[in-house]
Amino acid sequence: MQGLKLLHGGDYNPEQWLDRPDILAQDIELMKKARVNTVTLGVFSWSALEPQEGVYTLDWLADIVHNLYANGIRTILATPSAARPAWLAHKYPEVRRVRADRVRELYNRRQNYCYTSPLYRDKVRRIDQKLAQRFGSDPAVILWHISNEMGGDCHCELCQAEFRRWLQARYGSLQALNKAWNTRFWSHDYTAWEQIESPAPQGENAVQALALDWKRFVSDRHIDFLKFERDTVKELAPDAKFTANMMYRFDGIDYFKMAKEIDVASWDNYPTWHKPTETVEETALDTAMMHDLFYSMKGNPFLLMESSPSFTNWQPISKQKKPGIAELAALQTVAHGADSVLYFQWRGSRGAEEKLHGAVIGHDGRQDARAFTETVQVGKKLEKLSEITAVQREKQALIVHDWQNKWALEGSCGPRNAGLGYWDELKRHYNALARAGIAVEFGDETADLTGYRLVVVPMLYLLTDDFAKKLCGFAQNGGTVVVTYWTGVVDESDLCRLGDTPYGLTELLGLRRTEIDGMYDGETRRCTPASGCALPEAQASILCEVAALNDTDPAEPLSIYAEDYFAQCPAAAVHKYGAGRAYYLASRFDEDFYRAFYRDAAKELGLVPAWPQPLPAGVLAVKRGDFVFVQNCTEQPVTVGESELPRYGTAVWNAANRVL
Repeated sequence: MQGLKLLHGGDYNPEQWLDRPDILAQDIELMKKARVNTVTLGVFSWSALEPQEGVYTLDWLADIVHNLYANGIRTILATPSAARPAWLAHKYPEVRRVRADRVRELYNRRQNYCYTSPLYRDKVRRIDQKLAQRFGSDPAVILWHISNEMGGDCHCELCQAEFRRWLQARYGSLQALNKAWNTRFWSHDYTAWEQIESPAPQGENAVQALALDWKRFVSDRHIDFLKFERDTVKELAPDAKFTANMMYRFDGIDYFKMAKEIDVASWDNYPTWHKPTETVEETALDTAMMHDLFYSMKGNPFLLMESSPSFTNWQPISKQKKPGIAELAALQTVAHGADSVLYFQWRGSRGAEEKLHGAVIGHDGRQDARAFTETVQVGKKLEKLSEITAVQREKQALIVHDWQNKWALEGSCGPRNAGLGYWDELKRHYNALARAGIAVEFGDETADLTGYRLVVVPMLYLLTDDFAKKLCGFAQNGGTVVVTYWTGVVDESDLCRLGDTPYGLTELLGLRRTEIDGMYDGETRRCTPASGCALPEAQASILCEVAALNDTDPAEPLSIYAEDYFAQCPAAAVHKYGAGRAYYLASRFDEDFYRAFYRDAAKELGLVPAWPQPLPAGVLAVKRGDFVFVQNCTEQPVTVGESELPRYGTAVWNAANRVL
């Protein structure tokens, strides 16, 4: 998008400072000092762009865009749909969302529009058309940013009617819907489409497939709204490229599905550094997992659209980043496949919700403040890494993360209704691989497994026929599959599979599930390595699955439960299948187990780590193309190879040449 340059800059809200030309002039000079080459404009600018219905004032925006461009700074231009002006919300109540309790919201906050309302879509179309006419072919604009952090749901009558149409398209008939939802249970059969309503606190909550389909529908509504805005701009700007900023562990939209509708994935990253319950390395790993998830959206470099240069104002404790963390986080982003480091916000707002949110330029306007001086240093280092732009990462391991599975898993009743910890399960597999320097990507049940050597399948409760066959074929052709407990339980409608489970995988695994026992918080079961196995002793928790080995082609136990009624049953097992193999993990184990398990698996598969030698504790290595990043996530200096890394320091090599 910008040639051989990593994008550096972030959200800029000059409409708050139009009465202060001195501040706008200072912004340009400070941006140049910080090596800023890109800003995002227009995210919440609707009331400045259309202060009265049908009265458009775009000249101020054009002046800003072109002044920035004249100073070497290009624009990511946002559509303003995430926050509609007061005149629109008050004159046309239908654009305001209705909550699940069926109460229409008053005018408030942001991301609270009805995505179905024809009237709202008409107003959005008009403002988007004005922007596209003015900036669609402007060389200063390198990317279009659709809306902002889309999310939430609307239960108005327009959305109820659209939901019923969506269900009719999905199922074709009420008979098919009733069968898929198993509505005969508790005599819940529907006899007319109009009887179906979205989930409500005072309404239906026993038909879990209804709740699952509502989540699918809401996700599809957001994606449909994104496509509507994208296509509105594209009609007038056919060469435009698009993104939509996504969020950390967000539950409300199937991001893999959304990513198909944009040109580049982007996300907003706000870790809570320096928590007393978590080391810097653990925070870095949690962030790295998200970077790798968003890289996986397109299988290409992504954009970090927002990050704080210092602190947030909305987390329970707004902790400052200690010296060195801002640079560590920025370079980690690039290491994991980002082509940008962008911030929210450039200059601190004087009032309202985010006035105390961190900014590159604070209210004092000083350029000797730490947030600014550290941003300057990041900008200089990004310039030294310009050759990494558009460089992809090697395919090694894939972890299956599927939003529809997560919705079904967490919406089900039993065997554990609190503290299931879906993300914690993913994190344990991810952290062990990342600490070993193995490149990890994520994919849902539509993912192409070509090119990976290892596929990890954690808690894939909702397993489709197609993906079960795909996993078997992957192993048959030489791949290695890791399948955990509570996989292959239900179909796409959350109907329990009949027959042996894990559904579609019993031959692959060489065993079948017989029972599953829920553990109380803090309750564990000891597991010991099988004879001849080098795995460590481990503690099983959360859920303990009881498996029986196949009679004709049994799996080989690697770890054995050592207590309770399921003592001597396999806690971990391996089974050769075709030219490959499948591992089975019957429970959630402690961290040391996964580190040993994946260290051995990676070695057996010939997966080459980012750094060839073992690294000191708290040091992480990541490879992107020929670039190798080694990051010290500890408070103490460490030596890696012949290089000393200061606390929170990063070293980067391009092939054999030290870059940073």
